[in-house]
Amino acid sequence: MHARFTPSQTVGPYLHIGLDWLASGVVVGTRGELTISGTVRDGAGAPVNDALIETWQADAHGRYGTSHGDLPYGFGRVATDADGRYALRTDLPGATDGAAPMLVVTLFMRGLLRPLVTQLYLPRQAANDIDPTLCAVPPARRATLVASGEGCELRWDIHLQGAHETVFFEV
Repeated sequence: MHARFTPSQTVGPYLHIGLDWLASGVVVGTRGELTISGTVRDGAGAPVNDALIETWQADAHGRYGTSHGDLPYGFGRVATDADGRYALRTDLPGATDGAAPMLVVTLFMRGLLRPLVTQLYLPRQAANDIDPTLCAVPPARRATLVASGEGCELRWDIHLQGAHETVFFEV
């Protein structure tokens, strides 16, 4: 028996045409306590102007999936602008089962055969020191997964390659 496979296609380049209706920059069901902003950069350091960032997070009590209409709580999408920048408003996520508060991030953009998956951790969280996923990342690379900033205004840049390359996970 001969298996047939559908050939891979790139994720882009037309993300802004069909997905703008879902890319609101506000996570579903939020009070908007926290703003996360940054820039997506390619391997040469140039801004990526057609990326789509999808986030998923637990609520303040560490629970995933509480429904809010058609979409689950904690789901959001935001597109980058012409300068590769994005901004997302969300609630502070809660810790889950021994893991530090964080957002699961999926990146879609032109040229990718599969989306990239990573995690965004909040700065200055004691649980970051014991989070199993963050602790599995080599110490020199952990900073690529932790936002910077104070209070409710955080910055997190995504670098696809190079010296500051964000850690991405196989899923």
